[in-house]
Amino acid sequence: MAYLLGVDTGGTYTDAVILDEAADAVIGKAKSLTTRADLALGIGRAVDAALQGAGVAPAQIAMVSLSTTLATNALVEGQGGRVALIFIGFDADDLERGGLIEALKGDPVVRLSGGHNHAGGEAAPLDLAALERAVTDLAGDVMGFAVASRFATRNPAHETAARDLIRRLSGRPVTCSHELSAKLNGPRRALTAVLNARLIGMIDRLVAACERHLQSVGITAPLMVVRGDGALISSAMVRERPIETILSGPAASIVGARWLTGASDALVSDIGGTTTDVALLRNGLPEIDPEGARVGGLRTMVEAVAMRTSGLGGDSEVHVLTAGLTGGLRLGPRRLIPVSLLAVDHGPMVHAALDRWLASETAGEFDGRFVMPMPGQTGGLTPREAVVLARVQEAMPLARALTSRLEVAAMERLVARGLVMIAGVTPSDAAHVLERLDSWDASAAAKALKLMARRRNGSGDRIALDAVVLAQSIVDQLTAQTVECLLEAAFDEDDGFDAPSETLARHPLTTAGLDRHRGVVEVTVRLGVPVIGLGASAPSYYGAVGERLGCEMILPEHAGVANAIGAVVGQVSQRASGLVTSPGEGRFTAHLPEGLQTFNDRDAALDALEAALVAEASARAREAGAEDLHVSTTRDIREANVEGRAMFIEATVTAVASGRPRVAH
Repeated sequence: MAYLLGVDTGGTYTDAVILDEAADAVIGKAKSLTTRADLALGIGRAVDAALQGAGVAPAQIAMVSLSTTLATNALVEGQGGRVALIFIGFDADDLERGGLIEALKGDPVVRLSGGHNHAGGEAAPLDLAALERAVTDLAGDVMGFAVASRFATRNPAHETAARDLIRRLSGRPVTCSHELSAKLNGPRRALTAVLNARLIGMIDRLVAACERHLQSVGITAPLMVVRGDGALISSAMVRERPIETILSGPAASIVGARWLTGASDALVSDIGGTTTDVALLRNGLPEIDPEGARVGGLRTMVEAVAMRTSGLGGDSEVHVLTAGLTGGLRLGPRRLIPVSLLAVDHGPMVHAALDRWLASETAGEFDGRFVMPMPGQTGGLTPREAVVLARVQEAMPLARALTSRLEVAAMERLVARGLVMIAGVTPSDAAHVLERLDSWDASAAAKALKLMARRRNGSGDRIALDAVVLAQSIVDQLTAQTVECLLEAAFDEDDGFDAPSETLARHPLTTAGLDRHRGVVEVTVRLGVPVIGLGASAPSYYGAVGERLGCEMILPEHAGVANAIGAVVGQVSQRASGLVTSPGEGRFTAHLPEGLQTFNDRDAALDALEAALVAEASARAREAGAEDLHVSTTRDIREANVEGRAMFIEATVTAVASGRPRVAH
């Protein structure tokens, strides 16, 4: 009998489930707080509790699969390690395209001569001497390198040469853009490579933590990881290509939602600690985003489910808006450690600070805020950032870590680097005050909300009468922003509208329709499909969301561990794509993985490329852990009609190899 273990590591919780493959049923599940300082602790507690609940011995586990939102959360919050971009053959203007400057966030860029033309010929020699000098200077200050060369998808020779030199000189991880996408658009490939390089350390720590605990308890089954399109890959492969795990958790949640409910057409909304992820199930399947995954405002070239990810979750930062007379609240996109959670491990310090702030008649700028150190690579810090980080040796009030206004920007940079985390008021704290949750320190949450309720709006009045009133306002704001997320996703998927979905979701007529306006004009707006609410906190918040949208709200029994379920019911799938171009009449160039090869016959070039891609996709699928492969191929041939005769322009050949993961015997 085969038992499968699914693990999902999120920003707040790590979930584990045991699935009986023969009975197609969940027989054990558990949740544990994600322990960012040592991820193995949270993973271990969840796994051990799930095994105990299911009555299954570690040796009986046949496969382990892992999904995670850590990569997605890092991009949404603008976090990640410091990397260097090696930019070969591009102009300075190319840095301004595709959000590359925004993605780099001030990290170093080395521009070199080199690159290729659209036919794969060398445009200029690669300047290896300049690269050697740059790598020698940067190796100690970055955690990895991203390499992008002009037209590398037509000829990757310069990216490969640069990668080999960097690895030899620095020993740091190197990401080449052509390894992540076969599509044109150099700046976007470079952006994808930068994000991949930035995530390598984080995902490596996660995989290593999971492997460490599995080994310690005697689980020898293969470890798989969920990709952003819902397919599975081996843990070894994901260590080199962690960017493929963006939207891993959301993709697993969709697979889990389908398995849990059997729903064919529905919006799936998964609320976690950091993000809310919304996707449409149509005829039982999610769509793949043809433009590439979009996360945190950045459009990557990673194939993933068509998912709208918003920085809205149970642990989202609560912002008090003071503009205008009445002001208001806004949540996210940054995740904070809830005050009630921080107080679980640091109760005396948290309560002493809150009591001191509540006793004072004058409010300090950072009252109610705390800071906590996190592990990470510290290369490239400015002297001021290093001084601030040195003060944060333990959890403390934020004001204690800052000696002047000049250090606030340094602290924000440390947050962006993931070297510290801020604690403050979140919807999770509000839920504790309203007695909807009782997991953490409710009295600390009440004090923190009482302190925040003293803040003043534009007319000089307090923003709330007391902690309970403020807590309800925060939950109402979470409902309102969740409704916006769902409406944006729905308008995106509805072909009947031309205006941007963000505009339509907030249009006065839409708001009037949600309010069921009845006057000379009657307006009603509701969703035409049910919503499947997932996430541990979905039952606490999503009832009001369904009422507002006038739709059926499905909250399945195992909604809180849907990601972990989805992690073990997916398939392994690997895709390889390549081009055939025509440099001249009667000549056809196949862009093979090992280099260019020219043929005198079009079909011969296509056949050679297809055979090479089938071999590559199959090898990748086996490396990713699949067996009993099914391989499919497609040819997209583009021709132009010239004087009544079809003239070959270009062809894209794609091979997809898929199969169920190998399980331990």
